[in-house]
Amino acid sequence: MKDFQKYIIQDSATIKDALIALNNLSSDVLTLFVLNNEGCMVGTVTDGDIRRKLVDGYTLDNKVNMAMHTKFQYIKSNGINVNEIKRLRNDNITLVPCLDSQNRIVRILNLRKRKSILPLDAVLMAGGKGERLRPLTEKTPKPLLKVGEKSIIDYNIDRLIEFGVENISVTVNYLKEQIEDHFKDCREGIKINCVREPSYLGTIGSIQFIENIHNDTILLMNSDLFTNINYEDFYLHFINNDADMSVAAVPYSVNVPYGIFELNGRDIQGIREKPSYNYYANAGIYLIKKKHLALIPKEKFFNATDFIELLINKGHKVIRFPLTGYWIDIGKHEDYKKAQDLIKHL
Repeated sequence: MKDFQKYIIQDSATIKDALIALNNLSSDVLTLFVLNNEGCMVGTVTDGDIRRKLVDGYTLDNKVNMAMHTKFQYIKSNGINVNEIKRLRNDNITLVPCLDSQNRIVRILNLRKRKSILPLDAVLMAGGKGERLRPLTEKTPKPLLKVGEKSIIDYNIDRLIEFGVENISVTVNYLKEQIEDHFKDCREGIKINCVREPSYLGTIGSIQFIENIHNDTILLMNSDLFTNINYEDFYLHFINNDADMSVAAVPYSVNVPYGIFELNGRDIQGIREKPSYNYYANAGIYLIKKKHLALIPKEKFFNATDFIELLINKGHKVIRFPLTGYWIDIGKHEDYKKAQDLIKHL
């Protein structure tokens, strides 16, 4: 049985039947989707709709189709429109049916549980040795170190699922069996695909071993990040700018505690007193058009930064996405402590 059956009612059912179904939803979203005898969606009905009809003189024996709305919000299963999902969420619509070409319900999106549905494949790099975090990583791979009550990588997996990403792969190498065992069970119905890296191939090289990539856009990220990046905004920024690659970037400031000479050769033109310089640093999260993955050299050590330079040299469009919110690259003991301190306040 599909997990959305509790929200379904036939148009031949009575208003009393609808009230019973709504009562069974209890604290859930009190909305039913009405189907005709061919299984096609023809309307929606809520407890408020029924109350208004009863006040107008309708009875419990009247058909539910007399109380339903025939103009309803939905999304199409072929070609997810992320902008439309964002609009529905902003309009405080909680349950959204996803319909096929014959108006049959394929799935129901609960915008309380999912922030979006992003048509991309996610790949998390989890093969590194985490040498700067030793001795913590001598017997435990860095992605499985705990921040609070959860492993580092689980924060990233859970957030991807929260944004509706359903095709998730994790490339593994060092202590790979532990990570494979960690993901042996599905997460909210989604199977996490662990892919073995035969040798250390840098921060993007192992992506070539993922056999099935389902979408035209790939999200690549380091698995040891602790961040609340908005993946929907990241994706829409990438699509709206028609980029070949987008790099999430965090602001980074350098404060010089001295007066700095402004020079023309050896001549001093002026002094800037204790200046600050603002930059954007690579956050280790990327969006890439799938077609460009063929440029990655086979079985060769290759970093994501090498790939950025390769695309730029070939004239492709590489942009940066300013990351707001928090971001910690857990590479050193002080970073790990910072994440442990931050989680206490989230």
